[in-house]
Amino acid sequence: MSRTTAEHVIEVERLHVHAGASHILRGVDLTVRAGEAVTLLGANGSGKSTLVKALVGVAAPSQGTVRVLGARLGTDRVPWERVGYVPQRAGARTGVPSTAAEVVASGLLSGRRWWLPRGWRTRVRDALDQVGLADRTESAMHVLSGGQQQRVLIARALVRDPDVLVLDEPVAGVDHPSQEAFAASVRRLVERGVTVLVVLHELGELDEIVSRAVVLRHGLVVHDGAPPRPRADHDAAAHRHLHPHDDEARRPAPLTQNPVNGSTEEVVS
Repeated sequence: MSRTTAEHVIEVERLHVHAGASHILRGVDLTVRAGEAVTLLGANGSGKSTLVKALVGVAAPSQGTVRVLGARLGTDRVPWERVGYVPQRAGARTGVPSTAAEVVASGLLSGRRWWLPRGWRTRVRDALDQVGLADRTESAMHVLSGGQQQRVLIARALVRDPDVLVLDEPVAGVDHPSQEAFAASVRRLVERGVTVLVVLHELGELDEIVSRAVVLRHGLVVHDGAPPRPRADHDAAAHRHLHPHDDEARRPAPLTQNPVNGSTEEVVS
């Protein structure tokens, strides 16, 4: 599949998203160009995951527009087959005895096609190989570690050979070898020209791969540019985690809970 030739593959203009009475995104503008590796950073409650959900059509905007690969969500037909999406880590240890290969193969299905294409087994093996799990093709998901399960979910997004890959905290809570394998996979994808948008709490293993960081605070973009670099005393016990874009005087009141149902799911994502 040829990569998109459009300069902008993701375009967000004045995006607002509400969840009940909570105003989560407050006029976000974001543009991601073809081939970029961009990270969304921010503390819990900043709106990172809500923004990603809006990009893939899971969260409905209350105002503003979102375009993916030139198609406007809600108006045009978006070529979702060219988009890979990995949501926040969810429990994969279910009672369904699925193998890694079966989970990855499900990424080849869509609303318009409920059968696997010719050559799907080769594509599944290749996707698992990209995340370092070629030897676990027939392993049941419940016997894999949490990090391995997350890598299987990433392979499920890669199996469709996407032009755009959107990942929501893909390495949260996974072991260091899985983080290294993930970083190696992202590096290969970027070298191939895939556009990557990834939500992170910190750059970690992607420090040398990500070319741009968009930092959110309380539903607003407060930094869009070079990834912030930690100070030399960043992990000292007395260090307070602040970046140059902090502006306490203009900081809006924090969102800590959804007042409708008491859930923190949306505001802490």
